[in-house]
Amino acid sequence: MSTDWRRAIETQREEKDRYFGGDPHSPIPPDERESFDGLEYYQIDEEYRFELPLHEYDDPERVTVGTSTDGEREYLRWGEFRFTVNDEDITLQAYKADPDDERLWVPFRDATSGDETYGAGRYLDLEDDAHRTDDGNWILDFNEAYNPTCAYSDQYECPLPPAENWLEVAIEAGEKAYH
Repeated sequence: MSTDWRRAIETQREEKDRYFGGDPHSPIPPDERESFDGLEYYQIDEEYRFELPLHEYDDPERVTVGTSTDGEREYLRWGEFRFTVNDEDITLQAYKADPDDERLWVPFRDATSGDETYGAGRYLDLEDDAHRTDDGNWILDFNEAYNPTCAYSDQYECPLPPAENWLEVAIEAGEKAYH
């Protein structure tokens, strides 16, 4: 596996820590920023990085997703990824807020949620230009999994991973719980 791939994730993490610790728009509450010394992450592990086709649905279904403040948001269930983690076959749904979006939103909960990771789940954002291979597959890299902003402050409203993306397996990659 390329060291460039690993270095890109390390750089993302360093930049996020700088932003969270010092930017006035950080989701970290202002009174916690001075003592903020970075987020916790799992070690980067290529076992949690996949290059997969997205099995797109012919007629994407509109789904309502609950939020952390008891609200609702609508998304299109755009397609699914199929892969294996720790000998367990996984199907994970990918969503779009708008059919013209170039990005996919992949929210999930797993066996680490509420213990090592944020209880409500984590997200992956897949950008067409950064997460596509030359042959059209998507790079689904759980080392990039991150907490929604509501993990840092309840002033934010975050969409929650739908039950169809609650995984029984532990995804020991990406961002860990804050605090």
